[in-house]
Parts: sequence; structure tokens; C-alpha cells
Amino acid sequence: MKKIKKFIIDLFVEGFFRSWYRFVNNADKKAEVVFMNYGFAEDTDNISLEAKDEPNRFPIQLYHQLVRAHDLQNKDILEIGCGRGGGLAFLTKLLQPLSATGIDLDPTAVEFCNKHWSKPGLSFIQGNAQQIPLPDNSFDVIINVESSHRYENLNLFLNEVRRLLRPEGVFLITDFRGHDQIPGLLEHFGGSGLEIIGEDIVTPQVVKALELDDNRRRYLVRTLVPKFLRRIALNFAGAKGSPTYRRFASGKWIYFNYCLKKTPVFKVVGTPLH
Repeated sequence: MKKIKKFIIDLFVEGFFRSWYRFVNNADKKAEVVFMNYGFAEDTDNISLEAKDEPNRFPIQLYHQLVRAHDLQNKDILEIGCGRGGGLAFLTKLLQPLSATGIDLDPTAVEFCNKHWSKPGLSFIQGNAQQIPLPDNSFDVIINVESSHRYENLNLFLNEVRRLLRPEGVFLITDFRGHDQIPGLLEHFGGSGLEIIGEDIVTPQVVKALELDDNRRRYLVRTLVPKFLRRIALNFAGAKGSPTYRRFASGKWIYFNYCLKKTPVFKVVGTPLH
């Protein structure tokens, strides 16, 4: 009975998220929602932004803190679960990779990205994170921002990440899980064939970002969402006082960064016996 209940809930949640993303894509006529993450704030983060990027400072800083220890210049990078493309577009402008590709399941989001962010070296395609239509060993860096918690089969996703990475390539992931789900996540990582080389818990910085960014999030909900859906939208946005905000603030939900590396597999060639 518990498994059936969980299946029904998961089915409802997945349907809601797909409908929600499409609703935002249709309602946001002024392209004000180009990031859909909870953000990051810390006293030492002094990233300089252009005036047009300033409203999205905290979502941008979530991307920046994930990649700041890595040199992306002249690298081929991929974002799996790129959403509306703001993060990948910003990293492309700031860090000058050789190429940047975004992939997302929602075709309306991909259409928005290709229309709004079109520039040489930056492209977006539609596809499933668990079966990505790209060739092996194509990327030096793969990033995944606040997306993996919705994947049905994390092992398939991690297999795709390993397949797509070049030897010595890195996978950078930032996302959240319930406190009791972290051991299971680490088991998935341990069986992926990728080596964990960095980890960090950033829940306090995410909570701080939600607090500092609360007015903007509430403005977007008032502007874009009908009244009868605003309570749901405020929870989705992590507004102060919402169940989502309280789960982060209480530590029930953990927000993390992990860096994993694809280490080469060396074949041992034996000496023939005579």
C-alpha cells in the first residue's frame, strides 16, 4: 500500500512540475523568469554583475559558487536540466567556454532558450537526462543545478554523465534532498564509476538567499500567477514562511554541492605465459 501511495504522489508531483514549467513559459511574456533555482548568498561572494543581471543576483550566485573553483575557459561544457537557460548563458558570458550546450526535457523551455539566448557557441536541445542524445566523451565539464531530485532513475542519469564526460572530466552538481536521503544519494554516487573529489553543504547560504530575495519572488508570483494558484507558487518559489522554506531552515532538507571526476580506467596487460 505504501508503494502504491508513493507511486501516486510521485506521478502527481511529476505532472505538476511539467505543467508548472509550461505555465511559466507561457505566462512570462517579458522573460523575467530566466532562473528557477533557490539561490545562494554569502558575505564573501563579491561577484560583479551588470545592471541587467542584478535582479537575478542570488540565482546567478548559485551557479557561480558551483563552478568558481574550476577553469571553464576553452572547455566544452554541458548543463543537464538547463530550464530557461539563464545560468548557462551567464556562465558562457563570464567564463568563456569553447562551447556550451544545454539540455532540458521541456520543449517549450528549449524553444525559449534558443530564442532568448542565441549566440555562437551556445546551444540548447530537448532531451531526457536519463537518455541524452549526444555522443560519448563529448564534454570536459557537466553541470546539474537543482534538477536531479526529479529524476526517476538516478543511476541511469549518472551513467549518462560518465558516458558523456571525457577522461579527467568533472561533474558539478548542486541540489537538495531530505536529510534521510543523503546516504542513498552517496550510494548512487559510489556506484557511478565517478570519484567524489569535493563536497559541501550550503543549506545556510540557500536559506539566506531565499530571505534576501523574498520580495522579488513574491512580486513575480503576484505578476504571473492567478490568485487561486499563488499559495502553491509561493511554496514552489521558497517564499519565507512556506513549507519549502521551513524545510530548508529547519535542516529537514539539505542543500549540497558535489564534484565528481571521471578517472581513466587503465587495462592491465599481462605477460603471456610460455
